[in-house]
Amino acid sequence: MASALPMESNPEVMNKYLVKLGVSNKWRMVDVIGLEGEALNWVPRPVLAVVLLFPLSDAYEQHRREQENELLQKGPQAPKDVFHLKQVLSNICGTIALVHSVANNTHNIEINDGLLKKYLNDAQGLDAAAKGALLENSTAILEAYKDIAHVDSAEGEEVTETPNNHFVTFIHKDGFLFELDGRKSFPINHGPTTPENLLEDAAKVCRQFIEREPDNIGFNIVALVPAD
Repeated sequence: MASALPMESNPEVMNKYLVKLGVSNKWRMVDVIGLEGEALNWVPRPVLAVVLLFPLSDAYEQHRREQENELLQKGPQAPKDVFHLKQVLSNICGTIALVHSVANNTHNIEINDGLLKKYLNDAQGLDAAAKGALLENSTAILEAYKDIAHVDSAEGEEVTETPNNHFVTFIHKDGFLFELDGRKSFPINHGPTTPENLLEDAAKVCRQFIEREPDNIGFNIVALVPAD
């Protein structure tokens, strides 16, 4: 199984990676500089996905366990065509977040022949665990990020690992806001949304993450938007 470098929450690096994977350059990641009205208004529309970077912590783990138990009792609350994959390998959550962002928007995003298109074709019909295993064995996808990370790191500077952070993705599907987290067994349904309100509704959930960590500043948010 391939090893992986942790991803920076850096739109420039993410965009180079997406292009290398074969994603059309008509879409790009941008920083979301705040979670209230004026800051959200600066983000280009439409927003196809929102990606949150946050610190792994006891509070997150406790909340995750509670959500898992609740979902196991209720059963999955997401349509079958939500593309969700489980994470096993450490440091791969950034790649998973980008795959979640693009794979759930293939009706909007053109994907050229290449690494990601092949992965998505091979992943059709697999469950979340098998999708995760397939990605983690896709050495070329993981190596593509390593190449970009090493090029973008300052000359002579080591690319450092920060495994205490984690990425999750928020998408719109069938009128609902879903949180896609590779460490969770199912997509999390956060209630109604629309393509137009995805950013605002995702921002509300991001604020809940931050409120659970009042002493932590390790949060960053990016959004997948049109390049023009």
